[in-house]
Amino acid sequence: MSFRLQPTPPARPNRCQLFGPGSNVKLFEKMAASAADVINLDLEDSVAPTDKDAARANVIKATHEVDWNTKHLSVRINGLDTPYWYKDVVDLMEQASDRLDQIMIPKVGCAADVYAVDALVTAIEAAKGRSKSITFEVIIESAAGIAHVEEIAASSPRLAAMSLGAADFAASMGMQTTGIGGTQDNYYMLHGDTRHYSDPWHWAQAAIVAACRTHGVLPVDGPFGDFSDDDGYRAQARRSATLGMVGKWAIHPKQIALANEVFTPSDEAVAEAREILQAMEDAKARGEGATVYKGRLVDIASIKQAEVIVAQSELING
Repeated sequence: MSFRLQPTPPARPNRCQLFGPGSNVKLFEKMAASAADVINLDLEDSVAPTDKDAARANVIKATHEVDWNTKHLSVRINGLDTPYWYKDVVDLMEQASDRLDQIMIPKVGCAADVYAVDALVTAIEAAKGRSKSITFEVIIESAAGIAHVEEIAASSPRLAAMSLGAADFAASMGMQTTGIGGTQDNYYMLHGDTRHYSDPWHWAQAAIVAACRTHGVLPVDGPFGDFSDDDGYRAQARRSATLGMVGKWAIHPKQIALANEVFTPSDEAVAEAREILQAMEDAKARGEGATVYKGRLVDIASIKQAEVIVAQSELING
C-alpha cells in the first residue's frame, strides 16, 4: 500500500442512474417515484436544439416543485463544444433550488474542461451565497477522455463520479459498431469452429475504475442501448460490478430493477463475506495471519475484499 492512501469515494448508493429528457416534464414525477438512486435530467443529447431553453427552464422549475425524496438529483449540461453549456451552468446555479445535487459534464477530454465548469460554478456559488456545494460527474466518451482519464479523475474536489459513454466513445475511437454497450458480433476469436466473444469495453472500464479508485471518485457504467435485452443488460452490468463499478445508467424504466439487482450484493454474498471476516478474526485470535475458508486460503487481503461487500450492503440498506 502506498504511503498516500486512496481517498474514500462518496458514501451514497449509486446503483442506477435514470435518465430523462428535460423537455419531457411528464416524466419527472415518475422518475422521482422510481427506485433509481440517481436521477439525471438531461439537457444534452435527448433534447433538440430548438428545445434547449425550454428544457432548461423545465429542469429549474422541477428543482423547486417536484418532490425528489432522497434521490441524488443531477442535471446533464451540454458539452463545452456547444454554445449552450455556459447558459446551462449559469441558469442552474442562479435559479435552481438547493435540491440540485450535481452537474454532469459530458464529453470531458481533459482536466481543463472540468476546471472551466468548476470556475464558473464556484464564482456563482460565492456570488449567490449558495450554502450547498454542487458536485460533478463527468462522462468519458472520447479518445482524449480515456487518454487523460487519470488527470480528469484528479481535476476537481467537486468530482464525485465518472461514467463511460459507450456510444460517443465508440464513434471517437473509430470503432465499427452502432451498438451502445454489450457484446459486439465482430469482436471475437476463433478456436477451431468455436467463436469466443470478448468484451470491447473492458479496457476502458478498467482504466476508469483505476483512475476513480485512485482519486476517490465513484466509477459508473454507462448506457446499454437495447432495452429489450434484459439478459444482455445484466451480463454487462455484472462484468462492470466485478471490475469495481458501483452502478449503471438506465435509459428506460425497465432497466432500473436490473441495475439495482446486479449492484446490490446478494444475501448469500454478504453472508459469505461476514463469515470470512469472522474466520479471520478467529485466526488473529490464534496468532495466525491466514486461515482456510471452504477449502481456500484467506488472509489480510481477503478481509479487504469482504469489507467492500459488507460496506456496499450496509450503505444500500442504511
